[in-house]
Amino acid sequence: MITNLMMMMIIRKYLILQVKEFKVIECDRNFIKDFIETYHYSKSINGCITDYCYALLNGDILIGALFYGRLAMANQWKRFADNPKEVIELRRLVCIDDTPKNTESFFIAKTLKLLKKSWNGSIVVSYADLEYNHVGTVYKASNFSYLGLSKGANVICFNNKLYHDKAIRTKYKGELKPFAKRLKEALDSGEAFYKNTKGKHTYIYRLKK
Repeated sequence: MITNLMMMMIIRKYLILQVKEFKVIECDRNFIKDFIETYHYSKSINGCITDYCYALLNGDILIGALFYGRLAMANQWKRFADNPKEVIELRRLVCIDDTPKNTESFFIAKTLKLLKKSWNGSIVVSYADLEYNHVGTVYKASNFSYLGLSKGANVICFNNKLYHDKAIRTKYKGELKPFAKRLKEALDSGEAFYKNTKGKHTYIYRLKK
């Protein structure tokens, strides 16, 4: 667990650096999972396909995390391309507070260059969630194109986290995954409930111009 004192030491260390001195590396899901679940507003990566994961480092200290993966909504790729293999979503992006200005856009730019080398598709999609008063400033700064506002969704609220409805249907070898079972039980008991969200701003970035 990171204590307040440890966090202050981290902040003192990275604030003296310029953004360009940070390092971006490709990593596996487990390397950034706890960081995202601690600092990202969603507090979860359950149900997310993490095809390409990246870490933002100040020396050997993890200060940011990002991953790309299959779109959250089935068939949403049809809105952007003729082939699902051409589309990927920027599913999570988070940096610790008080990083220097432009840290997130720097991080995105670096990962897009790495992604272009690893992935053969052409369109990156991301969303700014109105439920959390996000408008997509970082995507505008990263030269994404704005496609408009999507409709709200009916999601599951459980332990102050929001989950897509498909989370109760995820299976492994034909059996519901443990978390899917737990979520279903929570809905049945009243611990979890459905709510309508406000919608999301949609942005795309074309890797192949």
